[in-house]
Amino acid sequence: MIEVWAPRAERVRLHRPGADDVELRRGESGWWRSDVELAPGDKYGFLLGDAADPRPDPRSRRQPDGVHGLSAVDDPAAFAWTDDAWTGRPVAGGLVYEMHIGTFTGPGTLDAAIARLDHLVELGVTHVELLPVNAFNGTHNWGYDGVLWYAVQESYGGPDAYRRFVDAAHAAGLAVIQDVVYNHLGPSGNYLPEYGPYLRDGRRNTWGDSVNLDERAVRDYIIENAEMWLRDFHVDGLRLDAVHALHDDDSPVHLLAELAQRVDALSAHLGRPLTLIAESDMNDPTMILPAEAKGYGITAQWSDDWHHAVHVALTGETVGYYADFDELDALPKVWSGGFFHDGTYSSFRGRAHGRPIPPESPSWRLVTFAQDHDQIGNRAAGDRLSATLSADRLAIAAVLTLTAPGTPMLFMGEEWGASTPWQFFTSHPEPELAEATAAGRKQEFAEMGWDEDLVPDPNEESTFLRSKLDWSEADGGASARLLDLYRRLGRLRREQPDLTDPRFGSRGAAASEVEGGRVYDLQRGRARVVVNLSPQPWRIELEGVSRSSGAGRDGDERDEVWLETLPAERLDGALVVAPESAVIVGPSLSRR
Repeated sequence: MIEVWAPRAERVRLHRPGADDVELRRGESGWWRSDVELAPGDKYGFLLGDAADPRPDPRSRRQPDGVHGLSAVDDPAAFAWTDDAWTGRPVAGGLVYEMHIGTFTGPGTLDAAIARLDHLVELGVTHVELLPVNAFNGTHNWGYDGVLWYAVQESYGGPDAYRRFVDAAHAAGLAVIQDVVYNHLGPSGNYLPEYGPYLRDGRRNTWGDSVNLDERAVRDYIIENAEMWLRDFHVDGLRLDAVHALHDDDSPVHLLAELAQRVDALSAHLGRPLTLIAESDMNDPTMILPAEAKGYGITAQWSDDWHHAVHVALTGETVGYYADFDELDALPKVWSGGFFHDGTYSSFRGRAHGRPIPPESPSWRLVTFAQDHDQIGNRAAGDRLSATLSADRLAIAAVLTLTAPGTPMLFMGEEWGASTPWQFFTSHPEPELAEATAAGRKQEFAEMGWDEDLVPDPNEESTFLRSKLDWSEADGGASARLLDLYRRLGRLRREQPDLTDPRFGSRGAAASEVEGGRVYDLQRGRARVVVNLSPQPWRIELEGVSRSSGAGRDGDERDEVWLETLPAERLDGALVVAPESAVIVGPSLSRR
């Protein structure tokens, strides 16, 4: 059966190349239906009213000729999955790796990315998070300009290549998280408003007209799309883009809460954990609190506050929203409680912002990172930390990222200090749209006080090509040493439960002003992370303490160094941490 929701159409016909058009019957609530059966691979579209040009199916699973072309039938049951034994991975204790398919490898395809999965396994990654892959106009894009949420972009390989990627990831022991965008649609190829009120006319968010969450069919369009990824593509979780832009949801049950309930039910049915991760700038624990505590029940959410605190500590940059995070206690506060703005005044917003996270909430519900696609790509030049930080400070960034309370996330190439930028790129075929995008980008950075001359033209192909990873960099010199450090940190996380302790910094976190810089002394379970961001050596005492021997007896056990980014001087009962370095100390690993 063919069906489509098109309450705005007075007439709907099914169009197929080489066949007569078929009239659809109007049903209830704006749904149109026909008993015509289509075979896998058949191309089709819908003629709305008396229009001569067919439109793609809003729920198209494949767009072989682009978002303006006809849809094609995709048969998910035809794929020969080999992951029957896959039982999934919870996000707790995990390590997420964010990648963009188009720039992760030279070919920029899902099949090419499969060849690099072993690299992620060696790194200790547990979850691969893909930037959006839904169909967009053009050949390359960040993915947030998608217009057909059910279709996989053809330039990445289409739906079969996506299934091959997920199947291979599961074979390697990796869970897959898919970034999805439910808060807006791209500017080119969006025909949904011709079908029905998918958007609220005149009510906008940052990217355009907001999605119409008052319509039951639109809510179902979102929720059933989420279920499609998790069920038909065997995906393990979804990262929900900018949920604070899901405006004006006045329903008795918020869309996010309803989505979480449906995903929980699907998880029980499939017998494997399914994860929802929200991107939210609201600093509101309602997002991650369970329904019993009047929360939405989302598994986890991104922590911009952690990023900002680490970025300022490492770079000293205090422009724009970074200004508040120059306070001495910023990093210790987010280490200990998750949010910096938890009801405090935000100078960037000009008002109080956020609420505290309840202390009983597990720390892994926050996804923490020193770099991600937004915080790099939305800089004027798209420059990574590697463009300005020394090798020693990049090593400190690695330690902070992989020891912080939370679920750590790496952005592709971060693990070797990639020199390639990650810039904002598009491939809009419409000249007027390309020009408007470039002009808007420059204006945005001018308003922030950044040099607009640094901003590359998003539509120039060179902007896209510059953003591709150069894998040869990882093979030698400082890059190889940094990669080795990330791998050692990944192993340490697996070996030492204290580094995945679900509590926030219950044993304390402190910062000290030192001539020329700062020193941070941060506790994680029984582990102690000392970061010396100063030109002065810093002495810490390593007193013997009484701990359980693991055999039911108490015994004296002195802390030892688990990892150091630069050699620390051992003294009797003390350790001298070198300038611009970090150490992790804790109980003897041999006696755990």
